[in-house]
Formats: sequence, C-alpha cells, structure tokens
Amino acid sequence: MTTVDPILVEIVEGTLASVEMEVETSIARTARSPMIRDAHDFRAGIHDVRLRKLTGRSYSALVQPVVRDFPIETMRPGDVFFHNDVYLSEGGIGHLPDLCVTVPVFHQGEVVAFVQAFGHHDDIGGAVPGSMPSHARSAFEEGLMVPPIKLWDQGVPNRAALTIMTRNSRMPDSLAGDLDAECSACLMGARRLGEIFDRYGREAVEACFDAIISKTTETFRRELLAKIPEGVHVWEDYAEHDGVDEPRLHAQRITLTVDHSADAPLTIDFTGTSPQAKGPINHAGDYADGVFLKKWLAPVLRNLADTPERMAELDVNEGVVPLIKMVFPEKGTLLTPIFPAPTNARTFVILRLLGVLAGVLAKATGGRMPADQETIRYTGVYGDSDEGPYLMREVLGGGSGGRWYADGEDTIHVVPDSRNIPVEFAEARWPFRVERLGLAVDSGGAGEFRGGLGYDKHIRMLRDASFMSIADRSILACWGVNGGQAGRPFVVTVDGQEMDGLVDDFPVQEGQIIRVRTTGGGGWGSPYDREPALVAVDVRDGKVSLEAARDEYGVVLYGSRDDLRVDEEETRRLRQAMRARPRTFFDRGPGYPRLSGGRPHADVDIM
Repeated sequence: MTTVDPILVEIVEGTLASVEMEVETSIARTARSPMIRDAHDFRAGIHDVRLRKLTGRSYSALVQPVVRDFPIETMRPGDVFFHNDVYLSEGGIGHLPDLCVTVPVFHQGEVVAFVQAFGHHDDIGGAVPGSMPSHARSAFEEGLMVPPIKLWDQGVPNRAALTIMTRNSRMPDSLAGDLDAECSACLMGARRLGEIFDRYGREAVEACFDAIISKTTETFRRELLAKIPEGVHVWEDYAEHDGVDEPRLHAQRITLTVDHSADAPLTIDFTGTSPQAKGPINHAGDYADGVFLKKWLAPVLRNLADTPERMAELDVNEGVVPLIKMVFPEKGTLLTPIFPAPTNARTFVILRLLGVLAGVLAKATGGRMPADQETIRYTGVYGDSDEGPYLMREVLGGGSGGRWYADGEDTIHVVPDSRNIPVEFAEARWPFRVERLGLAVDSGGAGEFRGGLGYDKHIRMLRDASFMSIADRSILACWGVNGGQAGRPFVVTVDGQEMDGLVDDFPVQEGQIIRVRTTGGGGWGSPYDREPALVAVDVRDGKVSLEAARDEYGVVLYGSRDDLRVDEEETRRLRQAMRARPRTFFDRGPGYPRLSGGRPHADVDIM
C-alpha cells in the first residue's frame, strides 16, 4: 500500500465533506418542491471508482446499479445517470418517489469517482397524489419505474426521458425543477472533486481514500464492536399494519452473532422476518450482499462510544461494510420481497430495523443502548386552490429514546438535516391555517431518562380537501428499555375523528381541524429513579402533566405551575408502592397486547 501523508489525508477528507455539503446546499437553494427545498428530504454522497462510499455524514444510495448497466469505460464527461426503480437499484432505493442522479468524476479522461444525490420528490405518478398509495397491492400502482438510464449525454439533457417523467407527474414543474437542480449540483460537485485529483494526482488521492475507509474500519472494530460480548442474541420488533390486511404483528427479527476473532465480527441474520406483506410496507434489502443495509444500520453502533462527544465524531462510510455479514431469508419476506410487491411505505420496515438492532444490542450489553425512537411518517392534504391543484405533504418528526446518560430529544427527524415545513411558508402557499405547533405533552415515555416528545400540530382547513397519511406506530408504541416505559403512539384526528395510520383520501371540510400528534420516544431506566426535581421541571415546562408526574413517575407535586414543589414524604411512599409492581426489561406499551392476543411481551424480550 502506498505510504500516505497524514496531512494530505486530512485535506482530502475535508475536501470530500466540503464538496458534499456544497452539492446539498446548491440543491436546497435551487430546487422547486417543498419536500426538497424546505423539508430537506434528500441526500448527497461521494463514492470512489470502486463504488465505495467515502463520506459518512449521512446515508446515500448506491452506484452499483449504474455501473451494472453502463460500464465505467463507456462513461463520458457531462454524463448524468438517473434511476428510481426499487428492484433494479441493488437495494439503494426504497420507494419510487426517491429519485437518484449519479455523475462520474473524470481525471485525465478516466472515471475516478462519483457524485450522487437522491431525494424524495412530490409526485412520480401512480394511484394517488404523492405516489404513496397506502393500500397498494402492486408496484405498478405506485408510480413510474425508471431503471438506470442516461439522463444527460455529455452535457446534453435527454428531453424525451424528461418529458416522459414530467408527463407522469401531477407536479411536473416542481419535478423538472428539482431534477435540474440535482443534476446541475452533482455536475458542479464532480468538477470540484476533479480539482483535487488534478492538484495531488490520482495515486495519492486514491491512497487517501483507502486510508479514510481503513480508519473507519479499525475505529469501529476497536472502539465499538469490542464492547459487545461474544455470543448469540435475538430480538424482534413489528410493523402493525400494511394497508391491506387488518392490523397484526409483521415481525422483523435479528439474530446477532458476535465473534471478535472473525474477519466480520458481526453477523446479522434476518431469518424469522415475516412473509412479505400484501400492502406497501416491504423493503427490497437483499441485494448487493446487503451493502446498503450495512451502511444504513451501522450508525446504531455509534451509541457504544465512550462518550456522546465521541459518538458525534464517528462517521459511517464504506469502512463499516467488512465488519458486518448479513444473512437473508429466502425470497418472499418483508426484507426479500418478490417483484412487483409494493414498497412505498417501506419505512415501516427499514426504519424499524434501526430499533431492532438497538434492541438486540441492548440485550447484549445490559441496556447500554437508547430506547426506541420515532420513525418517519408522511401526513398531508391535497385539493384545489386559486392557483390550481396542490399537494402539501410533510414529514413531521417525533421523540428520540431516552439514553443511559440523558433524556431523549424532542421532535427530532430521523433523516439527518430534514425538518418540518415552516408555518409561514405553508400558510402563504396552501389554503389552511396552522393554529398550533408545539410539543405533545406526555408523549415521551417515562423513565430515569425520559423519552423525547413528539409534535402537536393543529391545521384548520380554509377549503375542502383530502387528508393523507403514511404512518406506523399508531397502535404500537416506541418501546422503553431497562425499566423505562413506552412512549405514546402517533394519533391523527379530523374534527375529532381518529384516523388510521394509513389513509389516502379522507375528506376534510372547510373549517375542520386536523390534529397531528407524533410519537414520543421510549424511556430509559425506571421512572421511579428519576430525580423528583427533574419531574417538577418537566411539569413546569409543559412536557409532563401533573397527572403523569404522579401516575407514571410517582412524584407528588403541589403549588402553582411557576412554583412547583415536591411532597417528599408522599413521593417516597408512592414510589415504594410502585416499585413493587412487576416490570420487564422492554416495555412495548398497551398496543402490543392488542395485536398479540393478550400477551404482555414477546418471548424475545426475556433476558
């Protein structure tokens, strides 16, 4: 291996991060759709010519499907490749609204790297506005499927392909604008990245790439994986409905085998995962040896770092891939669906897997992992305004789980850097008024370290419209761990009527209020070990009600909200009685017995 100047490695690593950020900033400033421009539901990534992801601030799609269909030696400067086909993306694309553009980077006439961007777009056709039909039984209902194609040929856009895509979209102008922003940003990023090859030479830069990836491999092996005891550990969690069948437990199971002497110390076996669903909650993850899922799940391992500060320093790039072996069940499960199984709500599975890995690691490490956190849910309205048809779709965050050292965070978003749509923008653009946007009181699971809170948002419609929702955790809750309690589930009401988590077109009349309360994170540790003074602060801040302080934390308070005081004697007596109640390591909340036939916990919950 070429000797690498450590200073040059720092320069190259910083340049990669800078280029990635510049690409994302360019897209955010020039895109048209609220989902890309305002909610920031998109990502950029940089990969080397060996298809390895070099940057680690966030996840990205894969380059594998592009080079599979377009050999590297046939690529030319100015080429831009496009795809969104779930089953032909090698596992890098989860559902059809995620559109991906890939641009090769050239040095002295040869491809040396790739710049890529993919994001969630407003509409790519299909049965309902937004291209996420919650009751779909087939991928053909979900929108236009495009396998890898050359969207730009040596700087010349393929107008025929663009015309076909925009013709299939209910939002053609925003789709065209977003694609133009993404293609232009990636072409700019490719020029920027090419400059560092011109400055230092291909051999030196590629040696730096190797060093960057090797550093991640060794850091994860030495600092994180070494903290997991050897052995076999099993856990599972569930999606609750698929939009077609009645609600039931759709299991996602991980058997984790830890062998520190092996080249790949972690084996993640998904055997035991439920059969593929009739509805759209499937995720095609069993491609390219699961390389996308390895990078997707690896950030969970950062929770094993010695300190939160160290955890924040650890990026996830291709260096994590050699450390993980994945075993998939045969075709026909939630993670190995058979085309054309629908996938638009695949977040019910792929985001739940983050929690499954956290849960099995919690069992393996005696609880040194966070409790369960929120997952993405899409809510929105569509209809007609004075300017014509509109679609408002929003990804509202929820609470993260309590941790062994701190409470969970309120209203976080699983997609890094994503955010809710600003109220001022929303009211100026669409025919409704936001009457409340705040924290959902009592939504975080009780614990020594409380779960984070979700949103409580009230929208009053100024015109008749239709409501849509793609959300899990409307029955099951974010689980608590190590004695912590589950958080509150997701709830939407329209004029007081509770909605299912999966809704395509519920009519909302002018003047009616849509109330959205997103999930709270699970609690960590026994709530009876939480300092009573901290419970009083939570009540004062409106995060916990007086009733929950007593019933869930065993803390008796008196006085006004601005001058709350703890009744020490009553609190001591109440907590003593509460501690006698049986508690389990995992608390799944009241929704689990409803779907499990009355069982209070799963067999895998037993320590």
